[in-house]
Amino acid sequence: MEKISPEARLQQLKLELPPAPAPQGVYKPLLKDKNYVYVSGHGPVLNDGRLITGRVGKDMDKEEGKNAARQVGLAILSTLRANLGSLNQVRRVIKVLGMVNCTSDFEEHPYVINGCSELFADVFGPDDGIGVRSAVGMGSLPGNIPVEVEAIFEIH
Repeated sequence: MEKISPEARLQQLKLELPPAPAPQGVYKPLLKDKNYVYVSGHGPVLNDGRLITGRVGKDMDKEEGKNAARQVGLAILSTLRANLGSLNQVRRVIKVLGMVNCTSDFEEHPYVINGCSELFADVFGPDDGIGVRSAVGMGSLPGNIPVEVEAIFEIH
């Protein structure tokens, strides 16, 4: 069975990538080191460039948080494509760190971050699209975004 490329999967899934976000501080959005790329923390960028805002457990429920995490994943894919030329340069996901801006009593951080992880599995496949992961709650995130994700990928 022939392996489907990440770019072809993106088309099959009819996914539209938001614009790759510009840094909002003194950092690089992506750093390439030999066979790895390290992607800085990204927020949930919409296709018009705006950010989803709100706190999970207060302003939005876990489903809305999960959708925001998926949108963060799309922003990360956009940054990968903008810096590597194509998502086909990605060999596999190594690590995802997901941070959820949530109330102190919210305990379903992994469920929220699944929005990003499931997207990566859909685009890169069930073997290459799932890496190791942490999902943690935060008292706040920049600009009151509900989710921030950083990731490490192996490239060809």
